Formats: sequence, C-alpha cells, structure tokens
Amino acid sequence: MKKSIAVLGLGRYGRSISENLYEMGADVLVVDQDEKLVSEFSSKCTSALVADLTVEDEVASLGLKDMDIVVVSMADNLSASIMSIAVAKEQNVPLVVAKASSDRMASILLKVGADKILDPEGEGGFRSARILLSSSFNDFFKIDDNMYMVEMKPKKEWVGKSLVELDLRGRANLNVVAARSKGEMWHFIDPKKTISENTILLIVMERKDMGKWH
Repeated sequence: MKKSIAVLGLGRYGRSISENLYEMGADVLVVDQDEKLVSEFSSKCTSALVADLTVEDEVASLGLKDMDIVVVSMADNLSASIMSIAVAKEQNVPLVVAKASSDRMASILLKVGADKILDPEGEGGFRSARILLSSSFNDFFKIDDNMYMVEMKPKKEWVGKSLVELDLRGRANLNVVAARSKGEMWHFIDPKKTISENTILLIVMERKDMGKWH
C-alpha cells in the first residue's frame, strides 16, 4: 500500500526528499509559499500547493490528517516549522519528522511534537526517503555509488531459519556481515544459528536491490 507523505518546504533538502519519495512510489504532497517553485516542482510529485506555513488556517486547510507522514523541512524558519508540527499533531498524523538547523532548534521542535529530527548534514534526500518508506530498515550507510550497508529487521519469512537455510547470498544477492539483539553489541553471526524476530542484521547489498527489501 502506498504511503501518503506531505513535505512542507521546498528548499534544497525538501526538493531532494520529495523527488526521491515520489520516485520510490509514495503519494507526495509538496507545499511552499513560493508559487514559482511550486509550479516548477509540480511534475515531480503527486500534488503541489502554495501556502504560507506560518499561518495556522492555511496549514490546517492542507488536509494533513490524511497523511501517513509529514516532513517539515524548513530548518531556516522556526515559526513555520513549529506551526506545521503543531497542526500536524493536532490532526493526528502518525509520524511527523522535522529538519533542524541546530541542536537548540531540534530540542524546540521535539518539545512541540516532532516524532523524529532529520539530520541536515548526515542524511541526504535518498537516504531519508528510503528510511521513511521502509518497514524493515533501521538505518543504512553508503559505501560507494553502488554498495550500501543496511541495518535491518529480519523479514517474516527469515525468522526461525538460519543463514545456511536461507542462502541469502546465493538466492538474493545479500551478504549478512553481523547481527545483534536490541541493547547488545554487534557480533559475527553463526550461519547455523536460527534468526529470531528480535535479531537486527547488518547486510551489504547493491543499490538496485534496496527496493526489494524495504
């Protein structure tokens, strides 16, 4: 089922995450007060609206209650970020994430209701989009333009089986390099030991395969 995601603010980061989310198959609503920018970006999203995100009535009229995720990407505008987060939480959006320009701003946005703060330096649009859309990925790290190291939960069909039984490398082009349970350190995984639902896996995979496993 497609996720519906609103991205509020079309700065460089907002444009990047919007485009990546849309390319990955999400229904994406983008909102910005710059009419020209919204018009130019309208072909790279599901729908695009012009609104002043510092005005409560305009934010409330966006229909955020129908969204699975709201991304507040206006790190340069604290008042608009606060207003957008407050309205989204009032409309019971399940996940509200926000971009912050400093630790102090991050602290403020969490206090007004943001569920997660996006790291403007450490996360690019592709990485953020993949994590937001994924039900399995906890995090991932780019090794080069082709290879990624992914921290992920095991798929349902993997639970109760060992790596020997699954043969992920041969069947799925996935290389499991380590595992851990919550709160524990990473360790090399015994290929004959069965995987539990509480196991977290560290897997190396090619970029082209990432969409198959999120």
